[in-house]
Amino acid sequence: MKAVSQRLVRLNGFVFGNDEPLVLIAGPCVIEDPAFTVRMAKKLSQMARSRRVPYVFKASYDKANRSSIRSFRGPGVKKGLEILRRVKDEAGCPILTDVHWIEDVQEVASVADILQVPAFLSRQTDLLLACGDSGRIVNIKKGQFLAPWDMEHVVRKLESTGNRNILLTERGASFGYNNLVVDMRSLAVMKEFGYPVIYDATHSVQLPGALNGASGGQREFVEPLARAAVALGVAGLFCEVHPNPQKALSDGPNSLAQGHMPQFLKIMQILDKVAKSI
Repeated sequence: MKAVSQRLVRLNGFVFGNDEPLVLIAGPCVIEDPAFTVRMAKKLSQMARSRRVPYVFKASYDKANRSSIRSFRGPGVKKGLEILRRVKDEAGCPILTDVHWIEDVQEVASVADILQVPAFLSRQTDLLLACGDSGRIVNIKKGQFLAPWDMEHVVRKLESTGNRNILLTERGASFGYNNLVVDMRSLAVMKEFGYPVIYDATHSVQLPGALNGASGGQREFVEPLARAAVALGVAGLFCEVHPNPQKALSDGPNSLAQGHMPQFLKIMQILDKVAKSI
C-alpha cells in the first residue's frame, strides 16, 4: 500500500499516532454507579501509569443500542456527566464517552475529551458534523456493516467541519447472525486515510444478541486478536474492563477481568515496541 503521512492527535501531553507508543482506552462498558466508576478509573489509571502507558478512561452514560428494553442503559446524560466529571477531577485522566444525539453533543463536549460515535451511528451525517463542530477529538467506531474503505467518507464528513482530531476504530464486522469477525486488513486500510487507528479488542469478540435479548461474547479471543492488531502497529487499544465481568451490567461476556489487565498490558507493550521498531 502507498505510504501516507500519518497525523498525530494530541491529548493531555501524549499523542495518538500509528507509529507512536500505544495508548490504552479502557473502562467499564457503562457507568454503573459513582463510587464504582471513580474506583475503576483510579485503578486503571494507576496501572497504566505504572507501565508508563498513556491512558484514557471510557464509560458510557447511556447505552442507547442495547438488545432488549429490559437491559440496563446507564444513568443518562445529566447524572452520567456529573460522574464523569468526578472521574476527571479525582482520577486525573482524560475521558471518552459515547454520544448518540445531536442535542447532547455540546453538553458532553464540556466534560469529555473524546466524543465517540457508536458503530451503529457511524454514517449519521448530522451527528458526525455536530461532533466535528464541537472541537473535541472524535473517535468513530467503524460500523459492523461497513467495509473499511467506506470509512473514508466518514472521515471526509468530519474534515468538512475543519476538525482534524480524528480517531478510527475497528470493532469487527457482521458475519452471519449473532457473530462478528475481524479482518485485520481493515487496520491497514484505515491507516491509509492518515489518522490514528484504534483496535477495539473487546467489542470485536462480542456475539450480538446471542443470549436471547442480550449480547454474548468470547472473552478467550480478546488477547489473541489484540496481539495480532498490535503487531500490525496501531495507535491504541480499546478495552472494556470490569472487576467481575460475570456481574457487569453491560457487555460482561466480552469484558476483560480487571485482574488480568497488568499482564495483558505488559504483553501488548512488548509487542507494540517490537512492531514499531522495525
